[in-house]
Amino acid sequence: MNDELDILLTALYVKIEDEPETNRWMGRPPKLADAEVVTLAVAQALLGFHSEARSLRYARQHLAPMLPYLPQQFGYSMRLKTELPLVKKAIRMLVVDRDFWFDNHWIIDSTPVECGRSHPTVKRSDMAGWAGYGYCASHSRFFWGLRLFLVCTPTGMPILWAVANPKLDEREVLSAMLDREPHLATRLRLTVWPKPRSSAWTRSAP
Repeated sequence: MNDELDILLTALYVKIEDEPETNRWMGRPPKLADAEVVTLAVAQALLGFHSEARSLRYARQHLAPMLPYLPQQFGYSMRLKTELPLVKKAIRMLVVDRDFWFDNHWIIDSTPVECGRSHPTVKRSDMAGWAGYGYCASHSRFFWGLRLFLVCTPTGMPILWAVANPKLDEREVLSAMLDREPHLATRLRLTVWPKPRSSAWTRSAP
């Protein structure tokens, strides 16, 4: 295995293992610890594996000294779903450690996520009640679906994201996103750019 990847995964394992939220199991602990699940998920992403089966085969060949027990694909998928909050926490923890997180400007923009075109599809879709009709200025056409909102730094570091009905105002969605992350809202002041389709805010002094 690549030495740099080995060092990265080892450091990640130690960092996750030290978190108080890990390994809070009642009774007999699982053979695959929480930190090991997150380490496997990060390794899969860094190595570009879109298949969990291929990722596990690689891990058995190259990560056996680090992860002596590896479950089958179904067991790994179930553990990964269970540990999703911890995976998200690990991603945020790694991002906060980067200098990009402290950029003076954060930017929000959105893009349409089309979910259907024909009227019968719209009526039968399970997205009814969530999706709606919106206008895509980039392609000068209307669409039915959702709108993906992304908050990131100018360098492209993602901070927050959400999907919402395209009829909702961008500022309303942004307010809801910050309600889920109140610790971010207390450190920011909003500055709206002249362009009506995008906005940005700058970090205030701590």
